[in-house]
Amino acid sequence: MSLLILEALSKRFGGLLAVDNASLVVREGSITGLIGPNGAGKTTLFALASGFLEPSSGHVIFSGEDVTAEEPHLRARRGIARTFQIVQPFQGLTVRENIAVGAYLRHAGRDAALAMAESVAREVGLAPLLDTPAAALTVAGRKRLELARALATQPRLLLLDEVLAGLNPSEVRDILPVLRGIRARGVTILMIEHVMQAVMNLCDHVHVLAQGRMIAEGPPRAVCNDPVVIEAYLGHGAAARIRAEGGAHA
Repeated sequence: MSLLILEALSKRFGGLLAVDNASLVVREGSITGLIGPNGAGKTTLFALASGFLEPSSGHVIFSGEDVTAEEPHLRARRGIARTFQIVQPFQGLTVRENIAVGAYLRHAGRDAALAMAESVAREVGLAPLLDTPAAALTVAGRKRLELARALATQPRLLLLDEVLAGLNPSEVRDILPVLRGIRARGVTILMIEHVMQAVMNLCDHVHVLAQGRMIAEGPPRAVCNDPVVIEAYLGHGAAARIRAEGGAHA
């Protein structure tokens, strides 16, 4: 079943066409990747999916209903949560209190929100830091906190915008099981990611955006070997050079 459908979305900022007739389908229960060169329009597409931007044209369908005109808080209540590429926790609050901010979407009472915060903190590996000020966290800790705050809203669909950016290889390796665990308990994930190790190990299906347009989709390994995708990342003639070098090495 398709949980999210982005149907022929476009977004103009004056004379700039940031997203150009882009379509994407995320199947329920999957981890789907959205990759592409810097400036391709990936974060803009996330903002359209989550309601932070209004499309110039096209539709956003969530769980069979058109939510194109809905505000972000209404989409959050339906079960769409997102993280942000630039992590900005509430510096003056503890880890527990930051996560509880997300939990208040479903839990009006403080005790229930804090209990949910503790549960989510355990899930993402932040339990030992619950009473630590958010300002004292490392980059990896802040990334986990951003993930936890989104999870505390109890989403059906989690939009992750470069949640692994800035992490070293061991930190990336440590968070992959956390993401698999989130999917295992029924949360569908759509993730923007440049860390190809994660894309190859996590994603069931990958879409590639370049200059605002979808240029490829499919299983991760097939997409990464697609000459059109290689050209988009490395420039004109790159695919032919790689083939020639491969032939020479052979």
